[in-house]
Amino acid sequence: MQFTKPMIELVYEIRRVVDAELKPAVKLANPELFTELQSYYHESAGAVAKAIIKELFHLAGEPWPSRLEDANAPAARQTVRVYRGQIHAEDQARTQDPSEKAAEKALQRKKRVYRGQVILG
Repeated sequence: MQFTKPMIELVYEIRRVVDAELKPAVKLANPELFTELQSYYHESAGAVAKAIIKELFHLAGEPWPSRLEDANAPAARQTVRVYRGQIHAEDQARTQDPSEKAAEKALQRKKRVYRGQVILG
């Protein structure tokens, strides 16, 4: 397999975030790199590691992205954001109930007042 520069950077990032026992196996020279990452993804990877591994598999192309799909996996509850090279896992925004949405809309529709008179428009 030919590694592109973004794939190489993702492998380095994966090596940085995986557990200590897996670090020796996460090398570009390892021919079993993708199969080991696949098993790590399904067994014990955190949200950040899962996101990076998933991105690497998508860059690698078929058949790798389809091997990560797991029908029994629960829906993701975290999003991964990258800010200035640092990767952060954040909880997804919770759903708002209708009363919170109405209060938010009311705040957005502020009344404009000029010299004591409400301005329409």
